[in-house]
Amino acid sequence: MIPAWTMSGILPPIRPGELGHGADRSPYPAPLCEVIEQFASSPKRIAILQGFLNYRAALHKLGLVSGFQWLDGSFMENVETQELRSPNDMDVVTYFHLPVGETQITLLTKAGNLLSNNHVKATYSVDAYPHILGEPTSAVQIRQISYWYSMWSHRRDGTWKGFVQVDLDPQEDVDAGQVLSVMRAGGTTP
Repeated sequence: MIPAWTMSGILPPIRPGELGHGADRSPYPAPLCEVIEQFASSPKRIAILQGFLNYRAALHKLGLVSGFQWLDGSFMENVETQELRSPNDMDVVTYFHLPVGETQITLLTKAGNLLSNNHVKATYSVDAYPHILGEPTSAVQIRQISYWYSMWSHRRDGTWKGFVQVDLDPQEDVDAGQVLSVMRAGGTTP
Protein backbone atom coordinates (compact mmCIF):
# COMPACT_ATOMS: atom_id res chain seq x y z
CA MET A 1 0.00 0.00 0.00
CA ILE A 2 1.31 3.41 -0.96
CA PRO A 3 1.27 5.82 2.00
CA ALA A 4 -0.67 9.07 1.74
CA TRP A 5 1.09 12.36 1.06
CA THR A 6 2.50 14.10 4.10
CA MET A 7 1.47 17.64 5.05
CA SER A 8 4.36 18.74 2.81
CA GLY A 9 2.70 17.03 -0.18
CA ILE A 10 5.26 14.24 -0.56
CA LEU A 11 5.32 10.51 0.01
CA PRO A 12 7.14 9.81 3.28
CA PRO A 13 10.55 8.15 2.88
CA ILE A 14 9.65 5.60 5.59
CA ARG A 15 6.11 4.41 6.28
CA PRO A 16 4.70 6.47 9.16
CA GLY A 17 5.01 4.61 12.46
CA GLU A 18 7.90 2.42 11.29
CA LEU A 19 11.37 2.55 12.79
CA GLY A 20 13.98 4.44 10.80
CA HIS A 21 15.87 1.26 10.05
CA GLY A 22 12.72 -0.70 9.13
CA ALA A 23 12.27 -2.33 5.74
CA ASP A 24 8.86 -0.70 5.04
CA ARG A 25 10.25 2.24 3.18
CA SER A 26 10.69 3.80 -0.23
CA PRO A 27 10.59 2.66 -2.93
CA TYR A 28 7.12 1.41 -1.99
CA PRO A 29 6.18 -1.71 -4.02
CA ALA A 30 2.62 -1.31 -5.26
CA PRO A 31 0.24 -2.89 -7.74
CA LEU A 32 -0.25 -0.75 -10.83
CA CYS A 33 -3.97 -0.39 -10.06
CA GLU A 34 -3.14 1.21 -6.73
CA VAL A 35 -0.98 3.82 -8.48
CA ILE A 36 -3.90 4.62 -10.79
CA GLU A 37 -6.41 4.80 -7.93
CA GLN A 38 -4.20 6.99 -5.75
CA PHE A 39 -2.85 9.43 -8.32
CA ALA A 40 -5.59 9.81 -11.01
CA SER A 41 -7.09 12.80 -9.22
CA SER A 42 -7.41 15.27 -12.12
CA PRO A 43 -7.79 15.24 -15.91
CA LYS A 44 -4.09 16.18 -16.30
CA ARG A 45 -2.98 13.32 -14.03
CA ILE A 46 -5.29 10.89 -15.85
CA ALA A 47 -3.73 11.94 -19.18
CA ILE A 48 -0.22 11.39 -17.79
CA LEU A 49 -1.22 7.98 -16.44
CA GLN A 50 -2.68 7.04 -19.83
CA GLY A 51 0.62 8.04 -21.43
CA PHE A 52 2.44 5.90 -18.87
CA LEU A 53 0.23 2.89 -19.65
CA ASN A 54 0.80 3.45 -23.39
CA TYR A 55 4.56 3.59 -22.75
CA ARG A 56 4.37 0.33 -20.82
CA ALA A 57 2.40 -1.25 -23.69
CA ALA A 58 5.12 -0.21 -26.12
CA LEU A 59 7.79 -1.71 -23.83
CA HIS A 60 5.78 -4.93 -23.58
CA LYS A 61 5.42 -5.07 -27.38
CA LEU A 62 9.23 -4.95 -27.55
CA GLY A 63 9.33 -7.96 -25.24
CA LEU A 64 10.29 -6.06 -22.08
CA VAL A 65 8.00 -7.83 -19.62
CA SER A 66 10.30 -8.77 -16.75
CA GLY A 67 11.60 -6.21 -14.29
CA PHE A 68 10.22 -3.22 -12.45
CA GLN A 69 9.82 0.54 -12.66
CA TRP A 70 10.54 3.30 -10.17
CA LEU A 71 8.00 6.13 -10.40
CA ASP A 72 8.74 9.63 -9.15
CA GLY A 73 8.90 13.30 -10.02
CA SER A 74 6.32 15.95 -9.35
CA PHE A 75 3.68 13.43 -10.40
CA MET A 76 4.24 11.58 -7.11
CA GLU A 77 3.88 14.83 -5.15
CA ASN A 78 0.87 17.00 -4.38
CA VAL A 79 2.17 19.84 -6.55
CA GLU A 80 -1.36 21.10 -7.19
CA THR A 81 -1.58 22.20 -3.56
CA GLN A 82 2.06 22.82 -2.73
CA GLU A 83 3.11 24.63 -5.93
CA LEU A 84 -0.27 25.57 -7.43
CA ARG A 85 0.43 23.73 -10.68
CA SER A 86 -0.19 20.38 -12.33
CA PRO A 87 2.57 17.84 -12.92
CA ASN A 88 3.97 17.87 -16.46
CA ASP A 89 4.97 14.23 -16.69
CA MET A 90 5.97 11.18 -14.66
CA ASP A 91 9.61 10.29 -14.06
CA VAL A 92 10.21 6.57 -14.67
CA VAL A 93 13.31 4.41 -14.43
CA THR A 94 12.64 1.02 -16.02
CA TYR A 95 14.85 -1.82 -14.82
CA PHE A 96 14.30 -4.71 -17.24
CA HIS A 97 15.69 -8.09 -18.23
CA LEU A 98 16.55 -8.51 -21.88
CA PRO A 99 14.13 -10.86 -23.62
CA VAL A 100 15.49 -14.35 -24.35
CA GLY A 101 17.64 -14.26 -27.47
CA GLU A 102 18.03 -10.46 -27.43
CA THR A 103 21.24 -8.50 -26.99
CA GLN A 104 21.55 -4.81 -26.25
CA ILE A 105 22.30 -4.21 -29.92
CA THR A 106 19.33 -6.20 -31.30
CA LEU A 107 17.02 -4.52 -28.78
CA LEU A 108 18.26 -1.07 -29.74
CA THR A 109 17.67 -1.90 -33.40
CA LYS A 110 14.06 -2.95 -32.71
CA ALA A 111 13.30 -0.18 -30.22
CA GLY A 112 13.70 2.78 -32.55
CA ASN A 113 12.92 5.90 -30.51
CA LEU A 114 11.34 4.00 -27.60
CA LEU A 115 14.55 4.14 -25.58
CA SER A 116 15.09 7.85 -26.39
CA ASN A 117 14.15 10.07 -23.46
CA ASN A 118 13.16 13.03 -25.64
CA HIS A 119 10.85 10.91 -27.82
CA VAL A 120 9.23 9.13 -24.87
CA LYS A 121 8.67 12.39 -22.98
CA ALA A 122 7.04 14.05 -26.01
CA THR A 123 4.97 10.99 -26.94
CA TYR A 124 3.98 9.50 -23.57
CA SER A 125 4.49 12.27 -20.96
CA VAL A 126 7.08 10.01 -19.33
CA ASP A 127 10.58 11.18 -18.45
CA ALA A 128 12.09 7.74 -19.11
CA TYR A 129 15.38 6.13 -18.18
CA PRO A 130 15.90 2.44 -19.13
CA HIS A 131 18.41 0.16 -17.40
CA ILE A 132 19.15 -3.51 -18.10
CA LEU A 133 19.03 -6.05 -15.26
CA GLY A 134 20.84 -9.36 -15.11
CA GLU A 135 24.14 -8.17 -16.51
CA PRO A 136 27.31 -8.45 -14.43
CA THR A 137 27.25 -5.57 -11.96
CA SER A 138 29.83 -2.94 -12.70
CA ALA A 139 30.91 0.18 -10.86
CA VAL A 140 29.04 2.24 -13.46
CA GLN A 141 25.77 0.36 -12.82
CA ILE A 142 26.12 0.74 -9.06
CA ARG A 143 26.73 4.45 -9.54
CA GLN A 144 23.60 4.74 -11.74
CA ILE A 145 21.40 2.96 -9.19
CA SER A 146 22.85 5.10 -6.40
CA TYR A 147 22.25 8.20 -8.50
CA TRP A 148 18.56 7.45 -9.01
CA TYR A 149 18.00 6.48 -5.40
CA SER A 150 19.75 9.57 -4.06
CA MET A 151 18.00 11.91 -6.52
CA TRP A 152 14.57 10.44 -5.90
CA SER A 153 14.83 10.14 -2.13
CA HIS A 154 15.18 13.92 -1.76
CA ARG A 155 13.46 17.01 -3.07
CA ARG A 156 15.59 19.79 -4.51
CA ASP A 157 15.37 21.59 -1.16
CA GLY A 158 16.91 18.53 0.58
CA THR A 159 13.68 17.21 2.13
CA TRP A 160 13.61 13.41 2.35
CA LYS A 161 10.78 11.83 0.35
CA GLY A 162 9.58 8.51 -1.01
CA PHE A 163 8.75 7.06 -4.40
CA VAL A 164 6.94 4.00 -5.79
CA GLN A 165 7.95 0.74 -7.50
CA VAL A 166 5.68 -1.23 -9.84
CA ASP A 167 6.27 -4.54 -11.57
CA LEU A 168 6.80 -4.51 -15.34
CA ASP A 169 4.48 -7.53 -15.75
CA PRO A 170 1.90 -6.80 -18.49
CA GLN A 171 -0.82 -8.66 -16.55
CA GLU A 172 -1.15 -5.63 -14.28
CA ASP A 173 -1.89 -3.30 -17.18
CA VAL A 174 -5.25 -4.81 -18.14
CA ASP A 175 -6.86 -4.08 -14.78
CA ALA A 176 -5.05 -0.74 -14.47
CA GLY A 177 -6.38 0.35 -17.87
CA GLN A 178 -9.91 -0.55 -16.83
CA VAL A 179 -9.56 1.38 -13.55
CA LEU A 180 -8.22 4.41 -15.43
CA SER A 181 -11.14 4.26 -17.90
CA VAL A 182 -13.62 4.29 -15.01
CA MET A 183 -11.84 7.24 -13.41
CA ARG A 184 -11.67 9.11 -16.72
CA ALA A 185 -15.45 8.69 -17.04
CA GLY A 186 -15.85 10.25 -13.60
CA GLY A 187 -16.65 7.01 -11.81
CA THR A 188 -15.13 5.63 -8.68
CA THR A 189 -13.34 2.39 -8.13
CA PRO A 190 -14.00 -0.09 -5.34
